[in-house]
Amino acid sequence: MRLYNTLTLKKEEFIPIKPGHVGMYVCGPTVYSYIHIGNARPVIIFDCLRRFFEYLGQKVTFVQNFTDIDDKIINAAQAQGVLWSELTERFIEEYRYDTARLGVREADFHPRATENIPEIIAIIERLIENGLAYSAGGDVYYRTEKFPKYGQLSHQAQEDLLAGARINPGEQKENPADFALWKAAKPGEPFWESPWGQGRPGWHIECSAMSTKLLGETFDIHGGGQDLAFPHHENEAAQSEGATGKRFVNYWLHNGFITVDKEKMGKSLGNFFTVRDAAEKFGYKTLRMFIVSSAYRSPLDYSENALTSAENALKRIQTAYDNAAFLAENGGDTPMDTAFAAAISGYEQKFREALEDDFNTANAVAVWFDAIREGNARLADAETSRADAKALLALYGTMNSVLGIIYDLPEDAPGGLSDDEVNRLLEERAQARAEKNFAKSDELRDYLKDNGIVIEDTKQGAKWSRA
Repeated sequence: MRLYNTLTLKKEEFIPIKPGHVGMYVCGPTVYSYIHIGNARPVIIFDCLRRFFEYLGQKVTFVQNFTDIDDKIINAAQAQGVLWSELTERFIEEYRYDTARLGVREADFHPRATENIPEIIAIIERLIENGLAYSAGGDVYYRTEKFPKYGQLSHQAQEDLLAGARINPGEQKENPADFALWKAAKPGEPFWESPWGQGRPGWHIECSAMSTKLLGETFDIHGGGQDLAFPHHENEAAQSEGATGKRFVNYWLHNGFITVDKEKMGKSLGNFFTVRDAAEKFGYKTLRMFIVSSAYRSPLDYSENALTSAENALKRIQTAYDNAAFLAENGGDTPMDTAFAAAISGYEQKFREALEDDFNTANAVAVWFDAIREGNARLADAETSRADAKALLALYGTMNSVLGIIYDLPEDAPGGLSDDEVNRLLEERAQARAEKNFAKSDELRDYLKDNGIVIEDTKQGAKWSRA
């Protein structure tokens, strides 16, 4: 198997550190709002990669974190008038709700930043001892100039990285390119005790602590979106290698952006579509089909036409699967056709080869459709045997075990809302109705319904109960 390594800018043969075992860490969400389609791409791609390693007979330890303390979380909680911890718990549950319906398996470990404060502090202390970090006014910063390999992942010279760096008001950096490992607490912010006073970790150090704790100081694969290569992953590598003196990750994998009209999708740009909203129109399975139909490093443009094409492709695969399943039970008793058996074996080999070449799911999907064409022709034969159909069904099952596009949607509701949260949302809904913003009112009603809240509108106002 060959994978494109961002560190070396080339495809390399994948050789795990421990034969038969793959350690993989993928950056998870910062949990302050619903995930959008761009967030979903790495979640689905690395879920498929994990499945493929298992198909190859590898044991996989898969780690995906939750960033549950961050400036964005604090700001969102303050804006909504809720505790930061309530906000993160809510959106961790919302994340689990969406990803379960996208057919994504739970990671082996879902560590949270706030559960790893001692480990974070320990790494920072090692970096200070090594002369790679310094405290200033309760903050702790990483000395980028003291780490010779800084820029190794983004492939930029230090002077070029310095060109875009700046020191914000209140920061006491030695160098504009230095980044925060620990942030002193501001009034009203959550904090933890540390050798440098009350504060909280920086974003980058959280992932260094969680990944190395669970996978070791050097592990096989670190994945994430292309936008994380710099500064997040660059800083992770600098921190981890600066603390241990060892190579942090052997293979860095980054998926391409999802764009809207050729522009990167993102919350900050205001051009994003949440998974929840997109699934309302097209369905979760269609979203997964949309993402696996493209090579992971290529940009993927979001549009209604693209989603409609993915929906049609999914229907075609599901129909072929159902037809094979029916004839596997109801076909004839003739022996299996030897030429057809050889063809099925060839399709599985081609499917595997597509994925072994830098995990090209687009080519793998194309192989699946080639198999469907030949399979449909075979199943149309009046003499089709159960053996033929069972072999075809097994092939489809093998392909699906990796791409995961045929599955039963869970029927359970998302994590329950507290009474206070329900009352707050009902107040928002009442305000929207008063302002004749019926679209927002309907959206809030539907969201509450999805969370098991039954609303009865009366002359005295809205009454609610749990379903």
